[in-house]
Amino acid sequence: MRPLSSLLISILLLTIVCCQSEQASEDTNDSIVYSGGDIVTMSGDTPEYVEALVVTDGKITFAGTMEEARKVAGEGPEIRDLAGQTLLPGFIDGHAHFSSFAAQAIGAQILPPPDAGANNIPALITILQEWNTAENRALTGWIFGLGFDDSVLEENRFPTKHDLDQVSTEYPIMIIHISGHFASLNSKALEVLNITADTPNPEGGIIRREENNEPNGVLEELAAIPHFFTALTPSSQEAADQFFEAGQDMALSYGYTTAQEGRTMENHEQLVNAAEADKLKLDVVSYIDYLFADQYMDSKWNGKSYDNHYRIGGMKLTLDGSPQGRTAWRTEPYLIPPDGAGPDYRGYPVIPSDSMVISIYMKGFENNWQILTHANGDAAIDQMIRSMNVVAKRYGDDGRRDVLIHGQYIREDQLNSLKALNVIVSLFPLHTYYWGDWHKQIIGDSLGNKISPTRTALNKGLALTIHTDAPVALPNLMRMVGISVERKSRSGATIGSNEKLTPYEAMKAITNWSAYQHFEEDLKGTLEAGKLADMVILNKNPMKVSQEEIKEILVMETIKEGVSVFNR
Repeated sequence: MRPLSSLLISILLLTIVCCQSEQASEDTNDSIVYSGGDIVTMSGDTPEYVEALVVTDGKITFAGTMEEARKVAGEGPEIRDLAGQTLLPGFIDGHAHFSSFAAQAIGAQILPPPDAGANNIPALITILQEWNTAENRALTGWIFGLGFDDSVLEENRFPTKHDLDQVSTEYPIMIIHISGHFASLNSKALEVLNITADTPNPEGGIIRREENNEPNGVLEELAAIPHFFTALTPSSQEAADQFFEAGQDMALSYGYTTAQEGRTMENHEQLVNAAEADKLKLDVVSYIDYLFADQYMDSKWNGKSYDNHYRIGGMKLTLDGSPQGRTAWRTEPYLIPPDGAGPDYRGYPVIPSDSMVISIYMKGFENNWQILTHANGDAAIDQMIRSMNVVAKRYGDDGRRDVLIHGQYIREDQLNSLKALNVIVSLFPLHTYYWGDWHKQIIGDSLGNKISPTRTALNKGLALTIHTDAPVALPNLMRMVGISVERKSRSGATIGSNEKLTPYEAMKAITNWSAYQHFEEDLKGTLEAGKLADMVILNKNPMKVSQEEIKEILVMETIKEGVSVFNR
């Protein structure tokens, strides 16, 4: 009997231990309490602080006093001491091109200072030569880089095929202008793309030429943009994985919890593949270029809800080009026309016919698609307003949240018209630093001070967001906030002192105002109970440092639905 008794006792003890283990597992508290630093909810018209914040199962369950937080969190939550750092809602860029973050992160670093070292053409050539390795070329089969800027290069001109041939005549080279509206190619790339003296200019684009009509390697607008994917598409699955991880990691390092793909073409399929493979660590909302609307808008991805962190938010329409590249369509001539243009040069439209623009808007309104319209020059914005007014009279404009993207040269009367159409304005105050001095040269001092009129837009009661347009600039949202507050150029000149945002307004523009733009204000943009635990931790509080310090603030951690996805 003794052996049997011992066995029964052992079974009983094991049962007790298992029950205790199961009970302990059931009693495990998955809540996290954040405290010990500034917690800014971003929910009011002025900064509102709470002592503690509780996150459970990816959502915020409480924001308030530490005493109440402990009650809500229950026994044994994880306590996260912010150690004096600042907790804010996760960042949402008003407009960017997430799919191109990868090429910016992984290609030749040809941005000018302070982002990289391409301050003249010899430096740019050296950077490309150093990047030109077999390993790098294997990524796409091309030598490529994003971000050269003719307005900052000491030569004040675009690199031509003759410059890029110094890097290589054996391999094709494409470098993309910082605006994303031009490309410079070497002779081999022109050969690969079959661009010759006999190739006509496409509508909405220009092939710049030499005296013998041979292309000089510089392509504008729709002569350039359709070729970007040729040079930037990974050549293998291994390269594609490397691209994707580099781009996503860069976004997370700058505090993105929601990113926008602001002009989606074939890259929609790449984003779908990433979503279906569970690779997305942040939400990506996509806006399909109108030329691809028939192909992609009628799909399960189009809607207000994310599927594995991806969705289509609406349609994108581009009406003109780049102001710093002088292809933005204006009503007045540029003071300094680009190479080969006459004194009456005003830029040009992408779609010359208003009837075509009206038909595109009609399709969007009929389907109740949110429409993002790229328009920089005031002539392009006039075309937007004329065309949208025609369609709005038939379909109305309440609740659509259509968006003007960029609007660099917008006039005050046009802001009034956009308010009447209930259009959100997503402006681009990064221009004041990167190209403020250049704008004053090409359109004049008075008009140059009125670019990105953020204060005027707010005073008129328009809904406002701001954006990086990355990879036009690095997706550094805190730099954008600081520049929106300072509005100082590279030379230190103030560009429109009357258009400055306060630090709090600038932070609102990349949190709950941007959440509103994307129809996500019920889930994102503020630190309130019931919302997603999409958050960033900064090393300093932008509302408590000097204006000059804001742009240097670092994202220390990015948290998506309660999970840390980046930690510096």
